[in-house]
Amino acid sequence: MRVEITGKNIDITAAIRERITARFEKLEKWQVALINPHAVISEEPNKKFKIEAGVSVPGTTLIASAEHEDMYAAINEAGQKLEKQLNKQAHKGEARRASHIELPVDEEEAV
Repeated sequence: MRVEITGKNIDITAAIRERITARFEKLEKWQVALINPHAVISEEPNKKFKIEAGVSVPGTTLIASAEHEDMYAAINEAGQKLEKQLNKQAHKGEARRASHIELPVDEEEAV
């Protein structure tokens, strides 16, 4: 997978590129086509690292942002947020169908 990685006030090393690519590859387990994955890493003046990651999937665009003192922790946090959004998107149809099912009422509770 080819991930577009941009650095603001920071040089993108091979280790950073590898970690970000690995986080996006974890999203492939949902078996959804990932279109144009990209990430922007910046070092804020308050010595925190900020990562903004995004990917398009059929039907929507997922965007996540994370800020942390440790750059790798920020990458993992943004990856987890993207994974949570992708999980929600993948199971959206199931949740919608389940909301229309009427649950049986116990006769004891009705009295």
